[in-house]
Amino acid sequence: MDNALILIIEDEPEIVDILETYFQREAFRTVSANDGTIGLAHHRRLKPDLVILDVKLPGQDGYEVLAAIRRHGDTPVIMVTALAEDLDKLQALRIGADDYVVKPFNPLEVVARAKAVLRRSLGRDRRQAIRVGPLTVDAEAYVATIDQPSGPVVLELTRTEFRLLAYMAASPNRVFERSELVDACLPEGDALERTVDSHMSNLRRKLSAAGAEQLLSGVRGVGYRLADRHG
Repeated sequence: MDNALILIIEDEPEIVDILETYFQREAFRTVSANDGTIGLAHHRRLKPDLVILDVKLPGQDGYEVLAAIRRHGDTPVIMVTALAEDLDKLQALRIGADDYVVKPFNPLEVVARAKAVLRRSLGRDRRQAIRVGPLTVDAEAYVATIDQPSGPVVLELTRTEFRLLAYMAASPNRVFERSELVDACLPEGDALERTVDSHMSNLRRKLSAAGAEQLLSGVRGVGYRLADRHG
């Protein structure tokens, strides 16, 4: 985490100055962009360790920038915005944001959340690949596949979907409560248990498309189970 590069994509100069000051005090390097399109160019060229991303931007807005970042990789992204509605948070998390901070914010809190996201990203458990029936989860390669007669099918997952799948795959057949999944796998500051249902719905759809719809099931009133029902 030492000397990590933080890309700040924000069009308010005062906010950029504050964030850069606080991040640099903690020995982070910073670079900024006041436009979504310029921010994406910086991301491709500089390959930052983490992105602080506003929603309302000139050029491409924050959601478009986040989607573009996710199409090309897994750089951690924290959304910083004045939009405080739950639907806005859910949209950012569905696209693949790692955390969400609402303006006005305490810059110390933003730095603390960035450190937490970086620890989770850079310090992931490097266990061997986990198998649950036709599912293989390789935490080191950050890849999940479903075995089919024609060969393995790669699941195209968001970061949060992958974290949920890997966490459950480590204890197959166990029922996980929503509150545990929130604490273990979802971004800090997002305590909405219904967010888990949204991610699980997307995950189940992707498993079904890969021919493994039996793996993930809901347990009424409790949470979710990952199990090979035919194994």
